[in-house]
Amino acid sequence: MEAKLDHVVLWVADPLRSLDFYQRVVGLPPVRADAFRTGEAPFPSVRVSTESIIDLMPRAAAAAAAVNAVPGAGGTAGHPVNHICLAMGREEFDALRRRLADNAVSVPVTMEQSFGARGIAPRAFYFTDPDNNVIEARYYDQADSVMRRQPSE
Repeated sequence: MEAKLDHVVLWVADPLRSLDFYQRVVGLPPVRADAFRTGEAPFPSVRVSTESIIDLMPRAAAAAAAVNAVPGAGGTAGHPVNHICLAMGREEFDALRRRLADNAVSVPVTMEQSFGARGIAPRAFYFTDPDNNVIEARYYDQADSVMRRQPSE
């Protein structure tokens, strides 16, 4: 089976503050921001790629109640995620690191030779958003960007 990640939902205290962070600092374009501001959409999102977005879901009681009402999702509102990872080109990786520094966002260490979905990334780092969601950023070398199939364990 070949599948693609459609979206990730992050629980946030202030969706507009988070939208500003992901747009201005991380560099991801907004999705449904105006519709959220006018009350037409229950949450804003940011676009990661043509095929995937991050939803910025408010932790407010109404949003949590709506999520808990979804069949099979009862009791999951506000459930924490360890981290999400954004893979990008080397130039974008370096530019993100500069924007994080310019906005006083801590990046304590850069890891080397980190394994991921497309193989080994030469460098990666972690940072947190305004709601303490952990985000990993990484880049892959072009020649190594396709992971060779690994035997099942």
